[in-house]
Parts: sequence; C-alpha cells; structure tokens
Amino acid sequence: MSGPYGDSTRSVKATASQRVPGQPVAPPPMPVAAYHLSDDESEPLDSYGRSSNPTWRQLEAALAALEGAGWALSFGSGMAAITSVLRVLAKPGATLVVPADGYYQVRRYAAEYLAPLGVQVRETSAADICTAAESADVVVAETPVNPTLDVVDLHRLAMTCRSRGATLVVDNTTPTPLGQQPLSLGADLVVASATKALSGHSDLLAGYVAGSHGELLAAVERERLLSGAILGPFEAWLALRSLGSAGLRFDRQCHNALAMALVLRDHPAVRSVRYPGLPADPAHDVACAQMRRFGGLVAFELADASAVHRLVERSDLLVAATSFGGIHTSVDRRARWGDPVPAGFARMSLGIEDVDDLVADVVRALG
Repeated sequence: MSGPYGDSTRSVKATASQRVPGQPVAPPPMPVAAYHLSDDESEPLDSYGRSSNPTWRQLEAALAALEGAGWALSFGSGMAAITSVLRVLAKPGATLVVPADGYYQVRRYAAEYLAPLGVQVRETSAADICTAAESADVVVAETPVNPTLDVVDLHRLAMTCRSRGATLVVDNTTPTPLGQQPLSLGADLVVASATKALSGHSDLLAGYVAGSHGELLAAVERERLLSGAILGPFEAWLALRSLGSAGLRFDRQCHNALAMALVLRDHPAVRSVRYPGLPADPAHDVACAQMRRFGGLVAFELADASAVHRLVERSDLLVAATSFGGIHTSVDRRARWGDPVPAGFARMSLGIEDVDDLVADVVRALG
C-alpha cells in the first residue's frame, strides 16, 4: 500500500471497511466487553474484550499498514505501549539505553521501576546513543527527540544494535508513520502515542506497538492481556475514525511548522529555533536521509518563562497545552515538567489553521 499512493490516500484506504453491499462504508463503533460463546470450545471466537475485539483488529490493521509492519497492537496510551515493551525486553541483568533528552516519563519509568529489578539503565543523548548502543541489550530511541527535536541516525543505530544483537525500539510519535518509518531503517519495534497527530483531535488517549517479528509481538500481546494495558473499544473506534484524515491534517501541520520555524528564526525576540526542516538546523542532513516530512513541532527559546506566558496570553490562536498533534496550535514551556532545557524554552505544536493567520498572530504576540 506504500507504492503508488500518497499519504492521504493511504490513510483513507487503511481505515476502509470491507466492501460488503448493504453494510456501512465506515466501520461502526463496537464498544463491547462480553460475547456469546460457542458450544464448540475450540472455535477461535471473541470471548472477552480484554483479549481482542473487532474494533481493535480494524485499528491495528490500519496502523500496521501505515507503519509498514506485519502486526500492530493497540494500547490505552503511548506510555502503556512502551512500558509493556520494556517489561518484555528489559530483564534483570540486561543493559537498557533510554533517551536522556527525550520524553521524561520514559526515563522515570526505567529509573523507578526497572532499575530496582536489576536492569542496568543508561541515559544517553541523541548525539551519543550509537556509542551507548555498543554495550546495550535493549535500546530505546526517540527521533526527532521530544522536545529538543534533535535527530538520531536510525540506520547507523540499527546497524550498531544488529552487530551487538541488541533490540532496537524506536518511538515514532513525533514524525508519525507519515513522516518516518523506522522499521524500514532497521528498527525491531516501533512504539508511539496515537494520542497525538494520528488521532489529532485532542480527545482521546491511545498508543500502539508495531513490528514484523511474530514471536516478539506475541510476547508483547501476552503482556498486554495479563497487565490489562488495553485500549477501550470505543476509543479504538474514535482513533480509527480520526486516522482517515491523518494524511491531510499532518500535511498541513508540517507546512505550518516550516513556515513558523522560518518566521521565528528571524524574529529578534527569539534566541534560537530547532526544526529539522530548516537547512541550517544541525539535524537537517540526517533528517533528509530518513524522514519524508519533518513534523509539526517547532522548538524555540525566548528570554525567560514570563516571555513564553506573555506569548500565549497575547495570542488569539495559541493555546497552552502539554499534549501535541491536535488541530489547534499549542505551546508548552518544557522546563515546567523538569526537562533539562532553559526556562524560556518552548515547544510549539502546529495545528491546521491557515498559515497566514497563524504567522501574523504569533508575530503580533511576540511584539
């Protein structure tokens, strides 16, 4: 499905229902927990919603198609997805590498729950992750890194992990499968928060794992069953409903992000800007080699925390929110969450507003 089709076509086609006369064109919601059982106890039917259900399967088939994976598994959140993977892979005595500059909850989970079990946890930056992988058993990479937007060379990292026999897990939340496909670059598993740009409406929590190693996916699926880290069937339907427009939305978000990065780069109130799509960005060359789009996030630094708050207060279009990927443009001052960034460092998630309106609003709000 990745051949002659564009991303909007792929998104629509991935969510299409089977062509059955008299049946709905769009998949109907199936928020069910219990099913009638068959007298034939060997018949593989749905029995209980925590094990499997039709709505999950439709969503997971769509996610697998977009990621270029053999299988995908849905979860109740991105954190539920990645922690389930880590419980399967990071056994006592194993060395686990996690991003020191990526999503802070991942390293907190590793430090607070895995390290006490005997897992050797090493935190490393995107710049040093290939070196750290040379002595690791499990490597978690996030690229572009949230929130600094540095980029990891996934092909190089995958080759390092393969020579070591380490398992490479890539968080693909920021670029989405419409911007980057880590499995094609050598990753063993993809994890992501579908809460963000794929669902794109800021109205549900969801996550997923995708890959093509059957035994590994089966182990993760077993972990999901036993831990109960599941996605509700109705939320799965909401995600499936939203996924059909992901290509259209993400294309606009990326377009707006590049325009905003160019404006912020030249504004006197802005100290620095990071966006992989800028030719002068230090990650630009690597991003061009492995990304099809550069994403909807822009990182920038103002003078201090007050300057970030004033930007949002003076704007008619910006909202203050810590999630990202929705249709509204949002700003999040990351130091408030403990990220190792300056007080005036902010991450802007570009929405789908008209770009001229958005740029004019931000320039006016910056003063």
